[in-house]
Amino acid sequence: MSGTAGVTVEFAGEYFPIESGGRFVVGREGDLELDENLFLHRHFLEISDDDGLWWLANVGTRLTATVTDSVGGVQAWLAPGARLPLVFETTTVVFSAGPTTYELTLHASEPTFRATKREHDDGGASTIGAVPLTLSQRLLILALAEPQLRRDGTGMSEIPTSAKAAERLGWTVTRFNRKLDNVCDKFDRVGVPGMRGGQRTFATNRRARLVEHVIASRLVSRDDLALLDVPLPADADAEGEGEPE
Repeated sequence: MSGTAGVTVEFAGEYFPIESGGRFVVGREGDLELDENLFLHRHFLEISDDDGLWWLANVGTRLTATVTDSVGGVQAWLAPGARLPLVFETTTVVFSAGPTTYELTLHASEPTFRATKREHDDGGASTIGAVPLTLSQRLLILALAEPQLRRDGTGMSEIPTSAKAAERLGWTVTRFNRKLDNVCDKFDRVGVPGMRGGQRTFATNRRARLVEHVIASRLVSRDDLALLDVPLPADADAEGEGEPE
């Protein structure tokens, strides 16, 4: 279908159609120039038409991206040098460079598969995926993801520091970091990649990776932000974990 848009990239309210047989580069430079963030590769992601399929490739050397279908039912971690076929009608791509998280959406005009929304009822329990969370752990996640959730549509947002997120919750930084350790350990145990790292980069990377995972998987939403304005019950830490104060 020469001359028609096979894939359209959506970012911050702008749309970039890619013609069949085309190639589209995302990074500090390229067809979609995100910003002057020096943590971001000059060329990071490449979308191309090859062998009858559209592909998303990570052409960077350090950063990774989280890729999901429109309902968060399928998730992949796109490492440097890897590529994935764009088989869904809508694909969400979330990644972080330094303290900034970016989200863009890829729309395929002729998808190979169509995502099916998962029906579930957790009875109001504080559970994200297969990981049971206390209310205070859920609040921690919301405090970190708040800028991303409050933003309309795709775009970029700053991940709060531990100090800022702790202040938002009325916690000490020590308490916040202890709970962050616990949340990251829980996700690490169920196989979510990127929740652990070297000592120098761990503090920043784990916050970024946690936000990427919960946003890309649709595990929290803007509606959940109302919890941040409700006083935390005194026994919130006792919900299923016995986490010490």
